[in-house]
Amino acid sequence: MPAPRMSTTPLPGIGVRYDLTTRDRRHLSVVAHRDGSRTVNVYRADDPDACAQSLRLTGPEATSLVDALMPTHHSPNLLHTTDLGLVAERIELPVTSHWNGRLLGETRMRTDTGASIVAVLRRADAIPSPAPDFRLSGGDTLIVIGTREGVEAAAAILGRE
Repeated sequence: MPAPRMSTTPLPGIGVRYDLTTRDRRHLSVVAHRDGSRTVNVYRADDPDACAQSLRLTGPEATSLVDALMPTHHSPNLLHTTDLGLVAERIELPVTSHWNGRLLGETRMRTDTGASIVAVLRRADAIPSPAPDFRLSGGDTLIVIGTREGVEAAAAILGRE
């Protein structure tokens, strides 16, 4: 039995879309919105590009569904939340981003959003606490910590083309 095919697509300012093609060649997708809600889409069997059903779930509804499917599941982008109202999230820097090849300090991330880039994942390397003179590269995954609003603002800045 072949493994299911899963792909992810960053949706700057929105969240992340997860696409799954099942062993029966059925196409499903889930859009993980930055506000915690999810949209589950089921595509037609005769046309995998035509959506047959779309269901929007609130954050708590999505959590209940995830708990039913796999109790130990955690979103690969949402790393941690605390009672202090902080979140840590992975944000991929698109190759088409305005910031591709520019210095981290030029983003004014902490000043403008209150969110901090605490690490950068580049290929097989992890760069903790990147300095303002760190040069960003398309495809980098940035670990951003801040309030939900700050992280959303950071994602919008990083997705700028």
